[in-house]
Amino acid sequence: MDILKTASALVSVCLLAACGGGGTEVGEFKNDWTGNEIKIMQLQDPKVAGVVCHLAHFDRGVWDRLGKGNWFENPSNSSISCLQSGPITVGRIDTDKSGEEVFDQSQSLVFKQLAVRRIYDASSDSLMYVSFSRTIVDGSAKMSLSTVPLYGQEVTWTGAKPAAE
Repeated sequence: MDILKTASALVSVCLLAACGGGGTEVGEFKNDWTGNEIKIMQLQDPKVAGVVCHLAHFDRGVWDRLGKGNWFENPSNSSISCLQSGPITVGRIDTDKSGEEVFDQSQSLVFKQLAVRRIYDASSDSLMYVSFSRTIVDGSAKMSLSTVPLYGQEVTWTGAKPAAE
């Protein structure tokens, strides 16, 4: 019985470690018979109203954790898709080439994080959202990119709109 209590405590810690900041879970489904799931989060950019992103990521089940060990970690895979969901108002965003982070979620107890960064491309008048893992896996970081065009849309900028170079 003590093994069951210990396993239960470890699963609870694992689930808490996988909880993240900023997104709302809008979908989930079982990926296989071991309880692994694909979870879909809705992300609101805190500085850009009228844009919503959906981020899909993998969440390991209890049986997968028991079978493979490595209790405190989820895979680095993710996919992102963003779209205009209403009138766009762009706040004071970082417009340099590195952009700024708009979301992060822990994927392990210590180091691995899933993050989303927004970058403004003035030459095409678009917002790019890239989801990525902070941990390099098999020689490359896992990432996914989505673009929201601003060209031809009614967009309100709370500051001055950056000029294309």
